[in-house]
Amino acid sequence: MTSMPKENNITVVGTGYVGLAISVMLSQSNKVTAVDIVQAKVDKINSLEPAIQDDYIQRYMSEAREGKRSLNISATTNIENACGDADFIIIATPTDYDPENNYFDCSTVEDTLKKIKELTRDRENKPVIVIKSTIPVGYTESIRAKLDMDNIIFSPEFLRETTALCDCLNPARIVIGCDKDSEASAHAFAELVSSVIENNSDVLYMSFSEAEATKLFANTYLALRVSFFNELDTYAETKELNSGNIINAVCKDPRIGDFYNNPSFGFGGYCLPKDTKQLLANYETIPEKLIKAITESNQTRKSFIADQIMKKACEHCGSGSPVIGIFRLTMKTNSDNFRESSILDIIKHLKDKGAEVIIYEPNLEDGTAYLDSEIVNDPVKFKKRSVCIVANRYDPLLEDVKDKVYSRDIYHQG
Repeated sequence: MTSMPKENNITVVGTGYVGLAISVMLSQSNKVTAVDIVQAKVDKINSLEPAIQDDYIQRYMSEAREGKRSLNISATTNIENACGDADFIIIATPTDYDPENNYFDCSTVEDTLKKIKELTRDRENKPVIVIKSTIPVGYTESIRAKLDMDNIIFSPEFLRETTALCDCLNPARIVIGCDKDSEASAHAFAELVSSVIENNSDVLYMSFSEAEATKLFANTYLALRVSFFNELDTYAETKELNSGNIINAVCKDPRIGDFYNNPSFGFGGYCLPKDTKQLLANYETIPEKLIKAITESNQTRKSFIADQIMKKACEHCGSGSPVIGIFRLTMKTNSDNFRESSILDIIKHLKDKGAEVIIYEPNLEDGTAYLDSEIVNDPVKFKKRSVCIVANRYDPLLEDVKDKVYSRDIYHQG
């Protein structure tokens, strides 16, 4: 007779895309306490309401509210109440890139680890502490030594915005960084994750620094791919070629594949910009040309796009001070996140060129301002006032004014 897996007490610190997705996934067969400093997010989780835009999380929480699914999850702003009896503590706090120091700001991770050390000091059996936050190469080893905590391991996530829980449940691989002293912790965490995922992903054990490098190189490669197809699109637009035809033919080659190939205004979001910059900083004195070129390519693309928008806008209004409408600040369709969105730099470029910018963004309050630009969330007023409408991703709402729309979305250009 097969024994039932043990129900673990799990604490997850941070409830962004990574933290909330992991919390929901593990709470199906474990007791999960999520910790966040924002009371509104805590209240939503306790009401089984998603604090982020994600179809799977929405569905799982909705089913739990209706009694159709069991999720043993609660949330708190008080980390002291969450760590006392935890078997696993997962850290998923943000690590934004600090351009002045050319380094991730890992202060939230370190502060959390210090609190955990104090809160678990008297425990005979220490919890397994898993860092999920994206960190520089060498950080796990250095923080273990600095805080004298040998129960810390590192396991990166490779999640997409808006599909974080789906990606958690169906990982392409599980990467765990450990050493000989933490092998038991690493295997325990692998067993925990393997017990709840929906596929049979390989578990790849490696050193702390190798796991950290894997995360940075994976995201930098994706940034490289985005940049490649953006530069292809720049060439095609300049030469008046159909970039969709070229991309379709290029990607039929199985060595290249049909993914991450829809031109955009530049890569952005939570991970790609900061991870690419951090990898570049990690090179320091190591010879390289490509990594730096990726970040420079992204800036070049944004500048080119702004020039093309101004050209189209001035053709419509015949003046150098057109009213340009920005349709959504978000990076992706069905997303509610516009942190580090490429469109934000586009707006700055347009304003520097003398354009008046108005923004349609339902996640912001109508009539307020963002980046010194008016929020106009009445679609009729927005479309009427805009001589040119900029859409990183096309939307059926724009169908009646598609002659005004500037978008490089080859799959949905109207």
